[in-house]
Amino acid sequence: MSKSSNYRTHSAVFDEVLTFTHLLPTTRYVQAVVKAPGVPSTAVVLIVTLLFTANLFSTSATAQTESNKSQQAQSEAANSTTPSPKLEGNFVRRLFQFYRQDWSGTTPNGPEPERRIPPAPLNSPPFPSADWTYGGAPDIGAPDTNIYPLMTAWNGNQGRFKIYGWVEPSLNVSTSKKTLFPEGYNIFDNRVVLDQAVIYGERLVDTVQTDHVDWGFHLTGFYGVDYRFTTAKGWLSQQLLKHNRQYGFDPMLEYADLYLPQVADGLNIRVGRYLSVPDIEAQLAPNNYMFSHSLLYSFDPFTQTGVLTTLKLNHRWLVQLGLSAGNDIAPWATDAKPSLTACVSYTFHDGNDNVYPCASGINNGKYGYNNVQLFVTTWYHKFNKSWHMATEAWYMYQRDVPSVTPGLANPLPTEPNANGAFCSAGELKCLAPEWAAVNYLQREFSAKNYISIRTDFLDDRKGQRTGFATKNFESHTGCLVRALPLSHVQSA
Repeated sequence: MSKSSNYRTHSAVFDEVLTFTHLLPTTRYVQAVVKAPGVPSTAVVLIVTLLFTANLFSTSATAQTESNKSQQAQSEAANSTTPSPKLEGNFVRRLFQFYRQDWSGTTPNGPEPERRIPPAPLNSPPFPSADWTYGGAPDIGAPDTNIYPLMTAWNGNQGRFKIYGWVEPSLNVSTSKKTLFPEGYNIFDNRVVLDQAVIYGERLVDTVQTDHVDWGFHLTGFYGVDYRFTTAKGWLSQQLLKHNRQYGFDPMLEYADLYLPQVADGLNIRVGRYLSVPDIEAQLAPNNYMFSHSLLYSFDPFTQTGVLTTLKLNHRWLVQLGLSAGNDIAPWATDAKPSLTACVSYTFHDGNDNVYPCASGINNGKYGYNNVQLFVTTWYHKFNKSWHMATEAWYMYQRDVPSVTPGLANPLPTEPNANGAFCSAGELKCLAPEWAAVNYLQREFSAKNYISIRTDFLDDRKGQRTGFATKNFESHTGCLVRALPLSHVQSA
């Protein structure tokens, strides 16, 4: 799932995983994993455009003066009174006391803090997000309520700067003897691996208050085998593109936020490297319904480096406009080119439905490092208090992709870690399209457990994403059991 702010007083730290996968067709060994493609300073145009649009929807500042004061007071209260366990002794003792209280269920819980948006449609926990999520921005109007062991032991969870993280190892058992590719992320068969060890440092913008400009930032250290799926060309990418290492480090999310509450219902401007939009899933372990990832998610873009503006018009409508160097590529790397992102989010049916279409990484579409042209839509729907689903579908393509059809005389070279295409006989290059769809269906049983069923399809028409020009289908069933508030077992 995309990044979100939810009402949670604890966070998942460890995932112990046993995964069984049914994948058609049977896969063969493939060495490379897909990834891939910056930011001219024309971002001012984006900001001016959104400011102009916001004037059409903004209300009188005079009429909102008293309301803003009240909301500011509520925001300050929410940020300063998030309940923290009462701990004593030195740092180490306080840290262990936090875990003991959390595991025993004696951590104090205060009332849910004030929000500037309608009530969240889901419960979190057990789900990773309470609101229908969108990428590239905080949840505008929702408070940050997360409490982390390190910060609580360090300073009693006071202040807005936070450091936290997690470690995720995994074990898979499979009949495959070389690789599980194109199964997403779990590509190393029959072994224990460290998927990811992650540390965050961040200051979140306060999007509940409405009377002053606010700022924030986010820094990430990401290590593990999952770096093979997050690598962006130019961001320490030689670990994969040159040396093909099993483990690597990726500075995956490095950005700053500027929040302008006076523009419509709030405008956030993000500059740096951020998750590409949209997506139901995310690279980061705690933000997903399941441990494993869909084919759809595994082969679309992961991050972009540039500027992304997010404008909340009202409780129903949100628009995004961005300019980046392309998909999974730094502005200073070869293959970088100015690329447009545009999204619209619409929430309806009393908050029980959300539709979120996007066009992402749009440029001339010529073959380059992951220079796919992405057209994607997500749809979230809540059936009742126990059941909800999330559906996503995309169409992507690249133009002038070098042919790798066997028997071709004098083939054109391909980019490292960027497949060619199985073009028609005699073609040196061709259009390489693909489409995919995934559905997640969830049944909540309690705040500690739910079941999730994922159905997934990918048609790699010319084999440019997976290395095989074929159709792929998979189905997973996963169950999250949160036996303890902090440690949980998540399957599939």
